[in-house]
Amino acid sequence: MDTAEAMLSVLVVLIILVSLLSNVLVLVCFLYNPEIRKQVPGLFTLNLTFCNLLLTVSNMPLTLAGLVNRGAPGGHGMCQAVGFLETFLSTNSMLSMAALSIDRWLAVVFPLRYHSKMRHRDAALVLGYTWVHSMSFSTVAICLSWVGYHRLYASCTLSSARTSNRTQFVVFTVFFHAFTFLLSFVVLCVTYLKVLQVARFHCRRIDVITMQTLVLLVDIHPSVRQRCLEEQRRRRQRATRKISTFIGTFMLCFAPYVITRIVELFPAVPINPHWGIASRCLAYSKAACDPFVYSLLRHQYRKTCSDIINRVLKKQSSQNATGPGQRQNQHQGNSIPSAE
Repeated sequence: MDTAEAMLSVLVVLIILVSLLSNVLVLVCFLYNPEIRKQVPGLFTLNLTFCNLLLTVSNMPLTLAGLVNRGAPGGHGMCQAVGFLETFLSTNSMLSMAALSIDRWLAVVFPLRYHSKMRHRDAALVLGYTWVHSMSFSTVAICLSWVGYHRLYASCTLSSARTSNRTQFVVFTVFFHAFTFLLSFVVLCVTYLKVLQVARFHCRRIDVITMQTLVLLVDIHPSVRQRCLEEQRRRRQRATRKISTFIGTFMLCFAPYVITRIVELFPAVPINPHWGIASRCLAYSKAACDPFVYSLLRHQYRKTCSDIINRVLKKQSSQNATGPGQRQNQHQGNSIPSAE
């Protein structure tokens, strides 16, 4: 194993650890807080979390084993099963992100009609579509034997070793990425850019009201006026930063891998093996980023994590307060016979 492969192996281990811990923490918050469970976006977040967890425990360790051993981990049947899961989970996670963006679009653009447009039943129907969509491409790939170990990515994924159906595999690969990555990216851009447009419109309205108030309050202290102007600037930047994070992480993590898969269809174009594994690691890193992008950085999840930590610390402090000495004294006190 050379230096680059060793560094990539360490990177895969770090991604596995961060993804496992962060997604488990999101799941714990979901189970602990009933308010999160009542919200409709919680269903999409839960589905995305399960996809990331399954991808972390099934595909990432085998990719690490394939990178270390420089060969297919396990038998042919196991590799096909893992490749099927990889296709299904990757597609499902992308569509779940698109569903979350649609939910945000409805909540911001149609705030008064949101609860009638997006109910738990509607969210279940959307999730049903994501599962059918993901299962369709995965089933076609496994039935046509287009799933196996791919040396370029050191993982079990879409692969066609036979040259007889090369054209069919190329068409399938193009359609697969067009209806998963490209479709999700278009939905993300359209919905979040509309959300940003509405957010900026509301910020301008708030800024006008604030400036009118500052003009009327002639005796206001300059420091208070400066804080109000700084809050206006932060409010405008906050919306842009959130939208850029949603779209930027999606493109940064998935685009290199998808582009590499498309370029790979042209045999005349050589691809560096280290780059193939690096692009695969970037795609895996989305599973580690999603808990922070969609959940853990939100106020509700942060408060839930704080409540869980405080509850654990209080429980430990109460156990430490009732130490062995106190328990022994209580036992001795209970054993003293009564005066009667």
